[in-house]
Amino acid sequence: QVQLVESGGGLVQPGGSLRLSCAASGFTFSNYWMYWVRQAPGKGREWVSGINTGGAYTYYADSVKGRFTISRDNAKNTLYLQMNSLKSEDTAVYYCASNSRYTEAYQKYNYWGQGTRVTVSS
Repeated sequence: QVQLVESGGGLVQPGGSLRLSCAASGFTFSNYWMYWVRQAPGKGREWVSGINTGGAYTYYADSVKGRFTISRDNAKNTLYLQMNSLKSEDTAVYYCASNSRYTEAYQKYNYWGQGTRVTVSS
């Protein structure tokens, strides 16, 4: 069956870095756009970033542009999110998700992981 398994979350100080990973299985990873979506405590989900099937095109929310980098390794069926210059407002559960086309409407994403928690605090 389809599985998306995130890892790499944890506690980091403001200004620090983390790299999230999302291991995919059960579907043809290279045929799907991949995304990161986050949910801060007490808030709704927020679209963070997306990457096309081949990895050449990437898109970011204004709130993370210039600090986060999305990438993928289709040979390893893995999606990444490199997060630098982290701020307290980046504290959230981060989910990876997939869709057959580009959309920032995360409600339309068909497969979701269980999420990994990122806490930015001193």
